[in-house]
Amino acid sequence: MSRPPAPTDSAQGAAAGTAWYWHAQPVFLGGNEVRLLQGGDALFPAMEAAIAQARHEVWLATYIFHHDPRAERMAATLAAAAARGVRVRVVVDGFGSHASLARLQQWMVPQGVALAVFRPLERWWNWLQPGQLRRLHQKLCVVDGTVGFVGGINVIDDRVDLNHGPLDAPRLDFAVEVRGPAVLPIEQTSRAVWTRAAFGRDWQAEMLALARSAAPMSGVRRLLRSVRLMPPLPALPQRPDPVQVALVVRDNLRQRRAIERAYIEAIDGARWRVDLISPYFYPGQGFRRALRRAARRGVQVRLLLQGRPDYRLAATAARVLYDELLAQGVQIFEYTPAFLHAKVCIVDDDWATVGSSNIDPLSLLLNLEANLLVRDTAFAATTAAAFEQAVAMSQQVTDAPLGRGAFAALRRGLIASLAHWYLRMAGLSGRY
Repeated sequence: MSRPPAPTDSAQGAAAGTAWYWHAQPVFLGGNEVRLLQGGDALFPAMEAAIAQARHEVWLATYIFHHDPRAERMAATLAAAAARGVRVRVVVDGFGSHASLARLQQWMVPQGVALAVFRPLERWWNWLQPGQLRRLHQKLCVVDGTVGFVGGINVIDDRVDLNHGPLDAPRLDFAVEVRGPAVLPIEQTSRAVWTRAAFGRDWQAEMLALARSAAPMSGVRRLLRSVRLMPPLPALPQRPDPVQVALVVRDNLRQRRAIERAYIEAIDGARWRVDLISPYFYPGQGFRRALRRAARRGVQVRLLLQGRPDYRLAATAARVLYDELLAQGVQIFEYTPAFLHAKVCIVDDDWATVGSSNIDPLSLLLNLEANLLVRDTAFAATTAAAFEQAVAMSQQVTDAPLGRGAFAALRRGLIASLAHWYLRMAGLSGRY
């Protein structure tokens, strides 16, 4: 674990909770402790230990909160915290957690956990709304404002898959435990997404209560302030302290392409290494150009992609790009021991990111995502070691698996058309 040399100024930390969102570039805050966690086997005990010691509040946001025994244990930990008076707020995605909602309500709500559902699918006509294609894909947890968790790991056992059932090996996935000033942006983001999910449900009751109050207009103003996602604050100075961490999010408000920009800028600045893991890989033209530029100037660019596809179409989408990338010197490996779910990148020896964002249109243009950027040589080295271990168990691709010529071009065109159609259905236009 990387440790800070000194405590952080609390006033600046409080400002960081909101001001970071309004900056075009990631705001790095120094003086953090960070720890890489591999899989739910490492993440869940760390989260549960923190929640068990919570004194004030817990915020948790996730795409999938399953109903397997491992997820039930997490739900019991949250319910126990709420039962002893801790303010516990949990938000899950209406699609990713659709099959588990009845169980989650049974496990947590009677004990006082406030459970919100982001874009629920309660009626058949909900599926026809274009906005339903934009899902909550973040995986965040904050306890008492002192410890946060960010990554790609859903609340589901590593050895269970929603579509394939029990697995013979755990998924490869990662998260980061962080302590220090960078926890505040994580907490603020968790609060914001919970408010967005809960607001629609509570709006009528809130407004009715305000209308009956002695000062309805001032109450309305307070309500609007409470649900404003990111109130602007003055410019935030960056900290020079070691272990610099920045939270970057993708949403449909101000930070529409923040994660994609952070990746491209890091790749464009790479001097000797870019190691990237993504299970779903279908980047746009700008991202692919950055990878090709890096490879052409002599940077070692390695991609670790899934070799055991959980969705055939997603794997095909990645493979139609292999020929283009291999021709420019990009190295491609496919992870075959188990399903791949990690979203990780290491650039040179002092920059790394771990988060929820895949390198595909759904993550880069549609879903709510959150990645943690870390500038620290020790963390980058730890993450690079995990990458090397995974690559050692993978198969290198030396030739385009879908071939070349007219048939391969036809497949590329078909995938591009499907991606374009999907984005248009979601309300997006323009080139990707």
